[in-house]
Amino acid sequence: MDEELLELQRQFEFAQQAKSSIRLSERNVVELVQKLQQLGIIDFDLLHTTSGKEYITPEQLRKEMAAEIRKLGRVSLIDLADITGVDLYHVETQAGHIVSNDSTLMLINGEIISNSYWDIVAEEINERLQECSQIVLAEIAAQLQVGSELVVSVLEPRLGTLVKGRLEGGQLYTPAYVARVSAMVRGAARGIFVPTNLSALWNSLQDLLQETDGASGVAVEGSFFQSLFNGLVKEGEILGSLRAGVHWTPSVFAMAQKECVDSFLSQNSYISYEALQKLGIPQPVQYLQARYPEGIPLVTLFVHPSIIEMLDASAEDAIERGSWMDSLSVLPASFGSQDASKILSLCPSVQKSLKSSKAIILGESYIFSNGFVKDLFDHLEKGIETLNLPAFASTGQSDNLHVIKDASVRHDTLPESNETGTGKQAVEKGSKKKKGKFTGNTKVEAAESDPDYHELAPTKSKKNQKKGKAPTSLQLSDSKLGLRKDDRMEESHNAISEEWLIPKIMALIPDLEEQGIGDPETILAPLASYLRPMLLNSLKERRKAAFTQNAQRMKRVLDNLQHKIDESFLNIQLYEKALDLFEDDPSTSVLLHKHLLRTTATSMVDTLLLDLDIHNKLRNGMEVEEPQKPKKSEPASLSPGDRAALAKSLARPLSVKALALVEALEAKRVETFMTALRAIAEESGLILKKLDKKLERSLLHSYRKDLTSQISDETDPISLLPKVVSLLYVQIHGRALQAPGRAISIAVSRLKDKLDDPAFKVLADYQAATVALLALMSGTTSSEEDCTSDRILSKRELLENLVPALKGLVLGTSQP
Repeated sequence: MDEELLELQRQFEFAQQAKSSIRLSERNVVELVQKLQQLGIIDFDLLHTTSGKEYITPEQLRKEMAAEIRKLGRVSLIDLADITGVDLYHVETQAGHIVSNDSTLMLINGEIISNSYWDIVAEEINERLQECSQIVLAEIAAQLQVGSELVVSVLEPRLGTLVKGRLEGGQLYTPAYVARVSAMVRGAARGIFVPTNLSALWNSLQDLLQETDGASGVAVEGSFFQSLFNGLVKEGEILGSLRAGVHWTPSVFAMAQKECVDSFLSQNSYISYEALQKLGIPQPVQYLQARYPEGIPLVTLFVHPSIIEMLDASAEDAIERGSWMDSLSVLPASFGSQDASKILSLCPSVQKSLKSSKAIILGESYIFSNGFVKDLFDHLEKGIETLNLPAFASTGQSDNLHVIKDASVRHDTLPESNETGTGKQAVEKGSKKKKGKFTGNTKVEAAESDPDYHELAPTKSKKNQKKGKAPTSLQLSDSKLGLRKDDRMEESHNAISEEWLIPKIMALIPDLEEQGIGDPETILAPLASYLRPMLLNSLKERRKAAFTQNAQRMKRVLDNLQHKIDESFLNIQLYEKALDLFEDDPSTSVLLHKHLLRTTATSMVDTLLLDLDIHNKLRNGMEVEEPQKPKKSEPASLSPGDRAALAKSLARPLSVKALALVEALEAKRVETFMTALRAIAEESGLILKKLDKKLERSLLHSYRKDLTSQISDETDPISLLPKVVSLLYVQIHGRALQAPGRAISIAVSRLKDKLDDPAFKVLADYQAATVALLALMSGTTSSEEDCTSDRILSKRELLENLVPALKGLVLGTSQP
């Protein structure tokens, strides 16, 4: 067998040494290898080298890489790719296999590093540490070109073995240096006697170390000091308590705190939280409750139960006497109103009285017996009963009476004078009495004789005020003009205010001044606030009775208003139809729309607002004199300020609609006014009758008959022209035209195609003569008066000569 093997070896050697007559190219070799792989003869992976002339197996590549790693200890994958001559991709793949199978290796940032390399690095770091006493890990990481976290993870398992030192806050320290700094921390901490923030202490120690070590020293992190400090506290070398990691309270200070709190509380039976905070106790309530479980925490104080016993005795005495008491006058000066309120609620006698309705607590610190409050209410109620209902109107309502004073005289629907108000002012001037003590019935007499009982709301009218203007009414806020729908009591709310009640109560309780209270209003304000709803409720009942009495008058006012609105609304609808004839002329159309709004619509709004104001007063229980029927020739007339004031005086939903209606009078289209009118009619319950064909014919007939009568009786040649033009539009177009003087010429020109030439010539000549006469009259001055009067007389005679022809034109023309 051996001989056969030797023979085969000789033959193989001979074959290798023999020169082949056929040579294979590199391409043929590559194809041959690929064919062998396809046939499965070569069943293992082959990798190309970067030169492309060699094949290498993955196992061989791993062996060569492992050899380089053992040789160098730390090698990058790029260097391995250059050394092995294999593409970097294959090197990275095999590097993953090598590291996963060998726990002593790590792949970091494209480098394979062995543990032996780190052992060498650790030995070098230890040598340097022993020389410098401290090393910053960031410098080591920069030198090694790795991250600080990696350096920390490598050094921690080698501390105490290869590296003789302590790792803290990103720095390495030798045991001697740690002992030195620990001694500094111990000495500094033992020298502290008040609560201190340790961060400031560490800054001082850092400065000290910097001065000691000089320029060669490395800045020590505060965490290193903190770690040493925590160790000293744990070992008991430093006594005290640490809060939130940085707030240090020495035990000697805590003992002084305890003695101070115990001393103050035992002497005064209370202590304030502010005092504890000044002593450095951050949570005083929890501190006191833990130390004194029998104590009672208030809002700003902590009290002993003996304080409650003292206050309870005083409160019980005041309730039994039917009087009142200010708990702050019994308690020490450090007590606030909130503390007094809470401690009052803890008194047994107060709790019992509140439960049985024998007493009430007002203004946090005042306790009043129920009998005392009832007696005071009875006196105030008697004083209010002497008042007339109109006196309860709010300031806004008082202004409104003066706003519509001039208009109401012309309309004859409101009182003509305000004698009640002037009488009250006279009483106020002559009924002031000197201050004094009031007891028994004398208190009632003093309250009833006080002028303020007879005038709750001061009047703001001025004697020299111009007619129709109310400078203050437009500035009134809507909150003063009847916001509540159910009972309309806002006027009395404004009248019986707490400010009004306070002087009344002072007159009934003169002992407030006798007791020398510095600010009596601090007592009276809560009492007035408590009594005010009761007095308002009493007034509300009286208002209800007055409202029942005024119900019939309110119905009559609404019925009369409905009748007036029916007539005015039908007329404005009739006049509105004539405006359609001028829609093709925008400027004239706007002129006619504004004229209709200034005349018919304005008169209608004035009537509506005046009657709604009367209805509102009756509904609020105010006395309004029975209105007289106004003359037809004297319609209601208000200024814009009057209308706005009356609109604001109504209840809120109706007031908004009324203000919109007043604003619509200044619009350029009648449609805007009609929309606002329908809104207020719906809100107030009024019905607006629509103009149908039958009513239109009836109204046109009446309008034509009235115009004919006026033209027949008219003697003023200037006033005749607009009436003639209106009658011509009724006869020709069947429309009732209301045109201002500036639109007469345009209205006349529109009739040219509807009249024959002679008739139109008469109308045009009359119109031209009228214009000329008016121009002369308006242009006359004192210097030209003599020379112009003759021309005016001449033009007037010419105009009067044309009157018969003009009257004959309309009175003799039959309707087409």
